[in-house]
Amino acid sequence: MASERKVILYIAMSLDGFIAERNGSVDWLPEGEGDFGYSDFYKTIDTLIMGRTTYDQILSFGIEWPYAGKKCYVFTNRDHPCDPNTEFLTGDILSFVHNLKSKPGKNIWLVGGAALANTFMEYSLIDEYWVAVIPVILGDGVRLFHDRNPSVRLSLKKLEQYGEVIVLQYKAAKMNEHG
Repeated sequence: MASERKVILYIAMSLDGFIAERNGSVDWLPEGEGDFGYSDFYKTIDTLIMGRTTYDQILSFGIEWPYAGKKCYVFTNRDHPCDPNTEFLTGDILSFVHNLKSKPGKNIWLVGGAALANTFMEYSLIDEYWVAVIPVILGDGVRLFHDRNPSVRLSLKKLEQYGEVIVLQYKAAKMNEHG
């Protein structure tokens, strides 16, 4: 029997826990310094889930859609454009993700942003956390983890160093696991 697909939050974060500046800018992310394991990770997924703000930010870069060939879902409560690259969703995240994980395929990348990631945390839907810690202190911005999140036990799977950047890979303990 094939194992169930995993939902992996793969995201970059400043040392002080922010994923974007207050205005949504990610100009502080390093450019041209390698991909910090991204290309290897990208081969392990065939589905992406993101929030509407993240989707809009990707479009604002003025580049060709970077996830062609992957199934992309965007959760939103706002009106949305017709886009052949994505499927826009509203409603029950919990049922949708459980259904998606039960279907055959590769892993599922929870791209962001913070609001959606925190909703996934609330429902214990994240199986692994891959966080690239960027050596910058922003002081303010969009915090990755909210103060209201439930406690989540993690076990370190892997730690990779790419120059000044550290990528931490954690497995989330399921509710019935102890230790």
